Amino acid sequence: MLPRYDPNDNEAGMKVLGDLTTNAHQVQQQVLEKILTQNVHTEYLRSFLNGHSDKKLFKEKVPAVNYEDIKPYIERIANGEPSEIISAQPITELLTSSGTSGGQPKMMPSTAEDLDRKTFFYNILLPVMNKYVDGLDQGKAMYFLFIKPEIIAPSGLMARPVLTSYYKSNNFRNRPFNRFNVYTSPDEAILCPDNKQSMYCQLLCGLLQRDKVLRVGAVFSSAFLWAIKCLEDYWRELCSNIRTGHVSDWITDPSCRNAVSLILSKPNSDLADLIEQECGSQPWEGIIKRLWPRTKYIEVIVTGSMAQYIPTLEFYSGGLPLVSTMYASSECYLGINLKPLSKPSDVSYTLLPNMAYFEFLPVEKNHDRASEEIQCNGISDQNCTQNESNKERMEMVDLVDVKLGHYYELVVTTFTGLYRYRVGDILMVTGFHNNAPQFRFMHRRNVVLSVDTDKTNEDDLLNAVTQAKRPLEPLGFLLTEYTSYADTSSIPGHYVLFWELKMKGNDDLPELDHAIMEQCCSIVEDSLDSVYRRCRKKDNSIGPLEIRVVKHGAFDALMDFCVSQGSSINQYKTPRCIKSEEAIKILDARLVGRFFSKNVPFWEPFRM
Repeated sequence: MLPRYDPNDNEAGMKVLGDLTTNAHQVQQQVLEKILTQNVHTEYLRSFLNGHSDKKLFKEKVPAVNYEDIKPYIERIANGEPSEIISAQPITELLTSSGTSGGQPKMMPSTAEDLDRKTFFYNILLPVMNKYVDGLDQGKAMYFLFIKPEIIAPSGLMARPVLTSYYKSNNFRNRPFNRFNVYTSPDEAILCPDNKQSMYCQLLCGLLQRDKVLRVGAVFSSAFLWAIKCLEDYWRELCSNIRTGHVSDWITDPSCRNAVSLILSKPNSDLADLIEQECGSQPWEGIIKRLWPRTKYIEVIVTGSMAQYIPTLEFYSGGLPLVSTMYASSECYLGINLKPLSKPSDVSYTLLPNMAYFEFLPVEKNHDRASEEIQCNGISDQNCTQNESNKERMEMVDLVDVKLGHYYELVVTTFTGLYRYRVGDILMVTGFHNNAPQFRFMHRRNVVLSVDTDKTNEDDLLNAVTQAKRPLEPLGFLLTEYTSYADTSSIPGHYVLFWELKMKGNDDLPELDHAIMEQCCSIVEDSLDSVYRRCRKKDNSIGPLEIRVVKHGAFDALMDFCVSQGSSINQYKTPRCIKSEEAIKILDARLVGRFFSKNVPFWEPFRM
């Protein structure tokens, strides 16, 4: 399932891609056959297949499932029961997802073999980039990579995010040299558990090696912009370190400090002067190209919720291409962008047929131009969720049988113990590469707000708002309507809630008590899930939540706007998330007051 080739051999890598995509159907059948043969005697599959590994029977008997359906099996393994519940191969760790269940991260099973699959995936990205960009072996990549908190489950298994798992693995730490993939950051800086120290040291190393940097990036756009924010905050101190040849005393992680000190081997006043001149000049438009002049592109995910950062990235980039190379999840790694220099709005991913067995639930939706514009401009994905019951009755479609222009929800059967698992991603088929379809990521099912790795759905938002309005009720206030948006105009971004309040029996709104409204902001944050609170408290990748109170009638104006854009007056529901700048302006024009959370929400690593 994992073809062997020399990762330094671009021609061999492209041949592997060509073979996989040409033989997509055969590879998919082999994948499903291997998964069933290996795992047919697991408790989970035995309950449906009774020991038979027939592929047709699998499709007839094994249902499509959500996380809540498989959560009891995964929790049993986390609590010490054998892996054979779901996987014939030993489960070696649990990968915590950015999605949540009951306020805590979802946990996905993983095996030692799966690390090899991820290594294959990362390596196959390089020949694609080398096809479009020359000379990547003549310098380094300044990528900002980080680890996140982890816990030990009662079984002894580690539970941690998928990227933390990979960066801590031998596959990453003992990786063979690849001249096309040399980082400016030493592993010790990447693996530093203090993200602030890690970021500072990775920036310092990138500046010290500025003449060697050919590409810059991070996994998510939000993380890359956090690096820019840190540069804005610390450029004077970074210059001082470079001028003196001494790392700041607050960098106390010994491994990180020692590794960076080897790179910062001597004072360099000329480099410090150059950086001071560039960073001291306003505005910072094009600062990436100015500080790292050999940079050819910025590699960050700019699809899905990360698309909101494109204007800010373009401001800092100096015209550099924004490249999204890969599509992956905690469940499994999925696909790659075979045209990496395409515009962000045109990015499509080709699913690699050897990564998992892929099926697709058709999404019935009216995709005329008007409704598409409404979706894009800020009406929540009601149209996608209206037909949940229809989706359950539909027959799933195989990878090679999807139709151009159609929309689907992704379903995966993995080598690690997930069977017909609904990932929750809505994809649109944009074309084919050989016999493998290409997909554009449209959105996550039910997610309404996201700034970083957080994913707040409509139910979570409703629960948080319900809790937060309680301090107002004894004062006679009624919350008549609300909506929200993710404000990413500043770094870090933050959640904004629009509230329309009124007094019982009176449309006139008295002056609002700042302390009580700030309390409402804090209650919203405390009520959101563990991933949001981690981003706020530990990662500092989300700013304080804001509530904007609007005048009576503001949401009537919002409805008028939505109807003017094509919504049906008969079916209109207030969108719980808006993205349209015009819709935001309509509410902002009727503003009564703005209030921010003064407290950081409580967070600690989740416990089993």
